[in-house]
Amino acid sequence: MLLRGGRRAALLLAAAAGVAGLARRDPDTAVYASASPPLRQALSASADGLRSGALLFSPLLLPPPYQGFPILNSFASASVSPSDLRGQGSTGSSDDSRCCPGCLGRNSIAKAASAVGPAVVNISCSQGAHGWLLAESIGSGTIIDPDGTILTCAHVVADFQSMKAIVRGKVSVTLQDGREFEGVVLNADRHSDIAVVKIKSKTPLPAAKLGSSCRLQPGDWVVALGCPLSLQNTVTAGIVSCVDRKSSDLGLGGARREYLQTDCAINQGNSGGPLVNLDGEIIGVNVMKVQNADGLSFAVPIDSVVKIVDNFKKNGRVVRPWLGLKMLDLNPMIISQLKEKSSTFPDVRKGVLVPMVTPGSPAEQAGFRPGDVVVEFGGKPVERIKEIIDIMGDKVGVPFKVLVKRANNVTATLTVIPEEADASR
Repeated sequence: MLLRGGRRAALLLAAAAGVAGLARRDPDTAVYASASPPLRQALSASADGLRSGALLFSPLLLPPPYQGFPILNSFASASVSPSDLRGQGSTGSSDDSRCCPGCLGRNSIAKAASAVGPAVVNISCSQGAHGWLLAESIGSGTIIDPDGTILTCAHVVADFQSMKAIVRGKVSVTLQDGREFEGVVLNADRHSDIAVVKIKSKTPLPAAKLGSSCRLQPGDWVVALGCPLSLQNTVTAGIVSCVDRKSSDLGLGGARREYLQTDCAINQGNSGGPLVNLDGEIIGVNVMKVQNADGLSFAVPIDSVVKIVDNFKKNGRVVRPWLGLKMLDLNPMIISQLKEKSSTFPDVRKGVLVPMVTPGSPAEQAGFRPGDVVVEFGGKPVERIKEIIDIMGDKVGVPFKVLVKRANNVTATLTVIPEEADASR
């Protein structure tokens, strides 16, 4: 500790000497330092203490080599006090400017939270009979339109019996400013766990801005807002851990989904709340966490949510085409392994492998075989399953041309007509 104190003193001496112009400059060996004007003024003033021989530290606190060494006086002798230096950045200003979107500044999280906070609501659904409260569900939501349209989780506001959404009971919505409204569940989707609730207000309501989740990367900073345990206006922050965590990785059955994985603190009541980037835009809807584990939270990407909402508006439900294929994204390492196992594996650099075809499915009827590699779908090159899903969209009963490569580099063109997925799958 004493040695550290001595080193700090020596470094402060060198800094003051350099800034105050005490050091002799040699063009070949000169070292230049950048300091804000207030810091430069403070060090310059402190350098006067050097000339006067004043001591910054008590000799008793320094090891023998530094005792008696003339060290800069404290900032008490400077014309700018330490309190004036707080909030001064390298530019001498107290703004929270960032070099680029996504960069973390001193107030970045606070600004992101304040941009979305007024639009975050607490949602509670109560079921009662004969004056008795039988059950209550709590969650969060976000107003995405001044007309009172709210995004939330389906499990907060609806039960699913016989695959049909049944509203849990009276839906109460509380805004950040304390206003309360009764909500109406417009739509709810079990597989995605996304629902839309509507409230009516005589005046426009605060609404959050939707961003995009397609450019997120692991390590990006994100902010989660909501009402865990009904504690309104709660903000937590963390980073994106994974941008495409598959539902199968989590042991979830049914339709294939992808989630954003983060380490934001999520608890009961956070469901339906927004996941926000540092620009104050919604990039996901928080839906779940892993019990008995810290730092494992999941959100539905906002790009997927937008498509779900569009389906609600267009069809009144989410229409999901079904092919009857089990598929696997290929990459160079997987292709190399498959080639080692079988010399007949087709020469491809990318594509989607078909390990299994469901009997009686549209894919089997189209002529798909296990081992096929899909390289084009609907006339477009494909590398990932997600691209095939995006190309199909909500098109059911529409034929798609598919180009596949088979063993020994045999090429086949197939025509497949998707059916609507059974909600029970």
